[in-house]
Amino acid sequence: MEWLWCSPACGTSDIRTVKIHPTAIIEAGAQIHESVSVGPYSIIEAGAVIGEGCRIDSCARIFSPTRMGAFNRVCHGATLGSDAQDLGFDPAQARPLIIGDHNCFKEGVNISCGTKSEEGTRIGSHNYWMAYSHAGHDCIVGDHNIFANTATLAGHVEVEHHCFLSGQVAVHQFCRIGAYAMIAGVSGLPQDCPPFALADGHRARIVGLNVVGLRRGGFSQEQRSRIKAVFHLLFRSNLRLAEALVRAETEYASAETEQIVQFVQSSRRGLISAV
Repeated sequence: MEWLWCSPACGTSDIRTVKIHPTAIIEAGAQIHESVSVGPYSIIEAGAVIGEGCRIDSCARIFSPTRMGAFNRVCHGATLGSDAQDLGFDPAQARPLIIGDHNCFKEGVNISCGTKSEEGTRIGSHNYWMAYSHAGHDCIVGDHNIFANTATLAGHVEVEHHCFLSGQVAVHQFCRIGAYAMIAGVSGLPQDCPPFALADGHRARIVGLNVVGLRRGGFSQEQRSRIKAVFHLLFRSNLRLAEALVRAETEYASAETEQIVQFVQSSRRGLISAV
């Protein structure tokens, strides 16, 4: 985006095209690629790094621990790298917010810096954050995820890739969401959600597979049927989980099965149950 403006010192005849609006505040020490555009009244703090082709709209604030890759868009009122919403937060212990490429942060999005881990809060590439969605401190988000309006991740949440969190979803701290999972609107996720699952409910439970997401992701009918069979073994067969995992690997050996098995075996909070 470019703006036409007049220099007060030169009068109305001196009109120049610029990419940084004259009302924006860029602190000394901020590293901004020459191709970046910054809108009215936005603030970029010292220490922030903004990569090639990024577009910062009006009234956004990029805090100092933020490092952003290329071709991201930050819309009106978004705040990236802000202080962690933690009563024990110490600014001296702030860790960076690392952002990949081609993400879109819509109006009012808020993402906190890290506090506990040296890596800080990490956002991958090609994610779409709708208005007023939020990620807390030390979250790890992969690629190609969609967070609908006011979807909220508490601290230390991990989201793999190609997930869809619907409006007003709330994810408990330290939970994990597996690849290609979908969480229905106004759901609370208190435990881990396995890959490929469709979860719904006040306290979310597995209600099926994310069939639409799998089709859009190019999964064949054979792959979808195999994932369905594995889910039946794990969540509807009344087998002990350890036995069901062994049978799944034996009877439905595939990359998708191994992905599910590894996710389940590495779960620390336990898995949400099935309806």
